Amino acid sequence: MWRKNNQRFRKTSGFLVPTSEPVISASHHAELKEPVYRIGIAVARLVMKFQGIRAVVEGTENIPADGAAVIAVNHTGYMDFIFAGVPAYLRGRRLVRFMTKKEIFSAPFPVGWVMRAMKHVPVDREAGHDAFEAAVQHCSDGHLVGIFPEGTISRSFDLKEFKTGAARIAQRSEVPLIPLVVWGSQRFWTKDLPKNLGRKHLPLWVRVGEPISTEGSPEEVTARLRDRMSEMLAEVRRDYAEEFGPFAGDEPWLPASIGGSAPTQERADLLDQAEKERRQAKQARKAEQAQAKAAKKMKEKKR
Repeated sequence: MWRKNNQRFRKTSGFLVPTSEPVISASHHAELKEPVYRIGIAVARLVMKFQGIRAVVEGTENIPADGAAVIAVNHTGYMDFIFAGVPAYLRGRRLVRFMTKKEIFSAPFPVGWVMRAMKHVPVDREAGHDAFEAAVQHCSDGHLVGIFPEGTISRSFDLKEFKTGAARIAQRSEVPLIPLVVWGSQRFWTKDLPKNLGRKHLPLWVRVGEPISTEGSPEEVTARLRDRMSEMLAEVRRDYAEEFGPFAGDEPWLPASIGGSAPTQERADLLDQAEKERRQAKQARKAEQAQAKAAKKMKEKKR
């Protein structure tokens, strides 16, 4: 179990940072002047404080204090974009523009409005060119761009196959490609499991790695990125269990690959496919309804 007087960590802005890491004394970045994002950060910190989250954050020094970078993040829960932004916040209060599915930007006020105001990047799963160009522009403007190479939440909590977007954006923009892993996010809110919000004092671990080489083809860089993030994830899982365990081993938030009762990757793939088919069917129904409505209006005009 977690020891309150653990000497391995020191408190920094409410987060646990290893005492072995250098103290980051970067001044606040000019990005923090953006009012909506600043308010969003304040709200997120209040939520995390209310929940009593014990968050360990490592490798903050690998986030550039200024200038652009692409940050690749594993995806296990709906709150990943909040947790993955913490290292940048500690690194001089920097902001991250996350690439996320376009449906969120169409959500009712204030969600969609906030996403646009915070300058996140909408991604169309069927046509990602515009999102790619928007991310490249953010890099040209000196921003940090966050991307989930798996595309969607991993139901197995192991790494899924990676898409090449992170590598292509980093190569096109000639900026660092930084691996970041989050572990414990799935215990709060994820697919197929009950929400576990409220003051639960659950632990979380975020680790930032050194930039990886972007030499080679996008496929080669993506394979290198996934290998490194797989290593980092295994290391974080081990450290998480040592600091916050022991765990029974059959928890639904633990991957089957390490003895948990989460779906195997094969089962997770089937669930993902079923979800995709439901989404496509829903989109087809909406398109048919819109077409029928348009035809009805046209018919009424001709009368």
